[in-house]
Amino acid sequence: MKITTPIKSALLSVLLVWGAASLQPVHAAGQTVRVGIMSGEDEDVWRAVAANAARHGLTVKVTTFSDYTQPNEALAQHDLDANSFQHKPYLDAQIQARHYDIVPVGFTYVQPIGLYSRKVKSVADLPQNAAIGVPNDPSNEGRALLLLQANGLIKLRDGVGLLPTARDIASNPKHVQIKELDAGIVGRAIGDLDAAVVNTDWAIKAGIKIPQERIAQEKVPDNPYRNFIAVNAKDAQAPWVKTLVDSYQQANVASAILTVYHGATLPAWEGASQR
Repeated sequence: MKITTPIKSALLSVLLVWGAASLQPVHAAGQTVRVGIMSGEDEDVWRAVAANAARHGLTVKVTTFSDYTQPNEALAQHDLDANSFQHKPYLDAQIQARHYDIVPVGFTYVQPIGLYSRKVKSVADLPQNAAIGVPNDPSNEGRALLLLQANGLIKLRDGVGLLPTARDIASNPKHVQIKELDAGIVGRAIGDLDAAVVNTDWAIKAGIKIPQERIAQEKVPDNPYRNFIAVNAKDAQAPWVKTLVDSYQQANVASAILTVYHGATLPAWEGASQR
């Protein structure tokens, strides 16, 4: 599924290893960068990032979105200089569909997707023919189905990678019913379902009690769904990019992430504290 040239692959392997070393400005004085994020808790996180950047001459102007499809389009159209909202499988799917020339430049956080229920207390308690809601966009539906497989509810056919669909279910011993819903709706529909796989940000917005209503969660180590800051490929080595990434990968930002997301979202860069 990856639509990446060797150059992009090299950028991914090199640029994402920028660590959270002491922040050092790189000719960013007096420059303004426009960053697109999703509205909500991330706004508080980016206030801390902007404060770090300002101390080193970089002004961060944040634009918020409520639709996942908009930040990459705005970046590709140069209405933004960077965005911070997505993981690699999502970007790969967007590149395949829209031919963007966008690359990751630094990890931010990971939001382990969860299976939530208000009717049962464990996966084992789910009944036959249980109705389970999943997000209907390709990357998050695939992620949801992989979580259901990891917990023994379904088995996917071999070789589906990170983007399986309901058509890839090879075995379904409990005959669970997969209900594909918009990512922003699936969490709010939890009362009408036996369980729902919900992204962390939408779970919080839907009023789901984390972790009390969570009955399963994907693993965190080596998680392919770590979010990152992304830029147009032509800007990947611009001096302001390193200053922006370093401004994010700081202890006060890690603390802000843990606070605003109530511990349900974890800093994902190398060396970041997750407590």
